[in-house]
Amino acid sequence: MDWDGPPVSPLSAGLRCRCPRCGEGRLLTGVLTVADSCEHCGLDLSAQDSGDGPAVFVIFVVGFVAVAVAFLIERLFQPPLWAHLVYQIPLVVTASILLLRPFKATLIALQYRHKAAGFDED
Repeated sequence: MDWDGPPVSPLSAGLRCRCPRCGEGRLLTGVLTVADSCEHCGLDLSAQDSGDGPAVFVIFVVGFVAVAVAFLIERLFQPPLWAHLVYQIPLVVTASILLLRPFKATLIALQYRHKAAGFDED
């Protein structure tokens, strides 16, 4: 199915976890599974995979935030080491889970925009 609609911003499609071509259909089914195709425009998504890229970016972002928070808490309160674990473990786990979906969707949308990884429609 050909698409004559306006181009969709990869950032917008990625943050909303929507199809990179139409911006309407769901890109992900379940937690991190890529849909076979877009239910709105029919874009074939079956061969798309973002690899380990999203996990790497999430590690960079969450790691920076976790270390910054740990330094701030240490500087302000000087808690014992075990107290850092009380807030760091939930922070790191929750932030990682929340960021994986939009990072994966954004990388797939960027692959579509640059016609990489099997998105060449010719």
